[in-house]
Amino acid sequence: MIPGLKAGAKEEKVKRFYLNRRQKTLLTIAVATIILLSVAVGGAMLDKERIATNLNERNLAPSLEHFFGTDWLGRDMFTRTIMGLSLSMGVGLIGAIGSTSIALIFGMVSATMGKMADRLITWLIDLFLSVPHLVTLILIAFTLGGGFKGIVIGLMLTHWPSLARVIRAEVMQIRSAEYVQISQQMGKSSWWIAVHHIFPHLIPQLLIGFMLMFPHVILHEAAVTFLGLGLSPHEPAIGIILSESMKYLSSGMWWLAFFPGLCLLIIVRTFETIGENFRILIDPKRANDK
Repeated sequence: MIPGLKAGAKEEKVKRFYLNRRQKTLLTIAVATIILLSVAVGGAMLDKERIATNLNERNLAPSLEHFFGTDWLGRDMFTRTIMGLSLSMGVGLIGAIGSTSIALIFGMVSATMGKMADRLITWLIDLFLSVPHLVTLILIAFTLGGGFKGIVIGLMLTHWPSLARVIRAEVMQIRSAEYVQISQQMGKSSWWIAVHHIFPHLIPQLLIGFMLMFPHVILHEAAVTFLGLGLSPHEPAIGIILSESMKYLSSGMWWLAFFPGLCLLIIVRTFETIGENFRILIDPKRANDK
């Protein structure tokens, strides 16, 4: 065989062995999704008897029988942590969907309903962005009496402004496209144009915005619950677990806060990884990079 051809064949085999950028991105998204689904399903499948009070096994350090140890009531911390993460993901899902829907409505109204609507919604966006999310969330949750309803409504009403601004800019760009102007000249209504021309182009932005918003929603839910203004203390939420564990850290029971906090950070980072890789996947300039 000719040496040049032989070297070229080897290079081709090496290229086939290594994944390109798109394949790596898809693999990363798949692995991260499996992790999240495992936590969500595990929270519903785990035996709830393991979080029942058992004073004979209280304050046990991490072991093969209790991966994350037990607390002052003998409850298995691994089970409590997985259930807490599953609950926080459920609350975050509802909050992120609601906030994304508000961002879509306000963004489209701002870009299509005239200057008065645009000024009003732009003012609302600037108002909400001028105050930290957590402060506004605490005020709303406190006003509504806390609990599941208070925290969910607070999450919905505090995380939409940044995404609404992105959607507004995207809609204004699409609205000036030639095919949209032709549809207007043909007598198509604004509603028809919004449904058939504008909304399909917004789906990638909405998905990316949703995935990047999700981890912030979960962290803020945990923070407000930690302060006692979120979910009920009877629920195995991560914020409640961390809040309760603060009383026992000085006695050397480090595992009560370490493992739940670490798992929360891993879940948040996993969501961010899915959002970042999905953004790469839909970018035509970066999706097929080697």
